[in-house]
Amino acid sequence: MKYVARIVEVPEHGIKLEPVDGTTVPEQPTEVNLLGMAIALALGAAGYRHHAEQRDPELQTLDALIGGDAIMPWKPGTAGFMVCELNDGRPRCEVRSSAE
Repeated sequence: MKYVARIVEVPEHGIKLEPVDGTTVPEQPTEVNLLGMAIALALGAAGYRHHAEQRDPELQTLDALIGGDAIMPWKPGTAGFMVCELNDGRPRCEVRSSAE
């Protein structure tokens, strides 16, 4: 199983993840939290940095980020896609230039 999302810059606010058709979006809280942590680590490794704008914890939740409904305060790094392997319960994510 995979979670794949396009990374979209929202000027002056950060980035948004737009899940591609057919991607797996976890529903269980533990899976959502693990995926959120893996995404944050992958963004940092790809050169993304936290934006000066503070996160609104009521609107910018991990569920909303993963589902494509929230803009998160990260300054853009390498453009592309977030690609996460979800097979063994420990997601492994990386930023790639394509959804493959």
